[in-house]
Amino acid sequence: MRNIRSIRHAVLTSLIAGTLLTTSSIAVAQAVERASIVVGLAAGGATDAAARGLAEKMRGTYGKSVVVENKTGAGARIAIQHTKDAAPDGTTLLLTPASMMAIYPHTYSPLGYDPVEDFVPVGMLSISEIGYGIGPSVPESIQTLEQYREWIKTNPNAATFAHGATGSGPHLLGELLGRLSGVSMVQTGYRGSQPAILDLMGGHVPAVAAPLGEFLPHVSTGKIRMLGVTGDQRSKFLPNVPTFKEQNVPLSEMTEWFGVFMPAGTPQQLVEQANLSLKAATEDSKLVNSLALMGMEPMWSTPADLQARLQRDIARWRDVIKEVGFTAQP
Repeated sequence: MRNIRSIRHAVLTSLIAGTLLTTSSIAVAQAVERASIVVGLAAGGATDAAARGLAEKMRGTYGKSVVVENKTGAGARIAIQHTKDAAPDGTTLLLTPASMMAIYPHTYSPLGYDPVEDFVPVGMLSISEIGYGIGPSVPESIQTLEQYREWIKTNPNAATFAHGATGSGPHLLGELLGRLSGVSMVQTGYRGSQPAILDLMGGHVPAVAAPLGEFLPHVSTGKIRMLGVTGDQRSKFLPNVPTFKEQNVPLSEMTEWFGVFMPAGTPQQLVEQANLSLKAATEDSKLVNSLALMGMEPMWSTPADLQARLQRDIARWRDVIKEVGFTAQP
């Protein structure tokens, strides 16, 4: 009889413990009443749209309310500085392209933040190629990258391009393309790629370098001619556009990943909860389809994997920046 009572007691204790564990897990999931995903680029762009899709999927799995805050300006540095200075209580997350964390340390001095010391990585959301497109102000006869490179050589006053953030990957792609063509390019930075692309279609700028997804909503208008994309293989989103590699221009590695970060000091438990919520979001078909419309492929990672990738990219871009010799104005 005592054995039976002992077994019943053990079972009851186990059930109570399981209930407490479940309750504890729910408490962690609901620990954040209202969280913000901070974005440093303009509303309507690919990063902003990705953030809004992510916020929708993180509601209920990370916080009861998850909203997007656009804090544009200074090439997204305002948003990153805001996140750095936020309380490390799990209520502030940053969604940013890799450029601002891996390239800016080599192009801005002083930068105002340390990508490794001032933030804790949560995980990756997606990855995207970078594209280079020309608009109506470039003669219609220019249809290929080779033709464009010859054209800017003979028309140096037209050797200008726009991008969404000074010192970013797309900016450097345009600079390197000019150097490889033997031309000194003049660049114009915007507060996000969408305003630049709208000016491209309006004939106000001849060319734009931007994450591929920024072009996709506008390619069907016929006002943009895509000349090349980064990556080792053609993008499934624009399969008719050749890679730079195919055209013997060594810019294939200049892809852009998008990662989520929190302020340094955020409790590990909240970081892990946010990462699990992020993982579930990248596996959701609705978000995957939404990312596809923006030329992004979901690519989840652990916090440790994102930290390792960030440190590798910081080291890799150091050599590229040294070659380009570019320094942004603070």
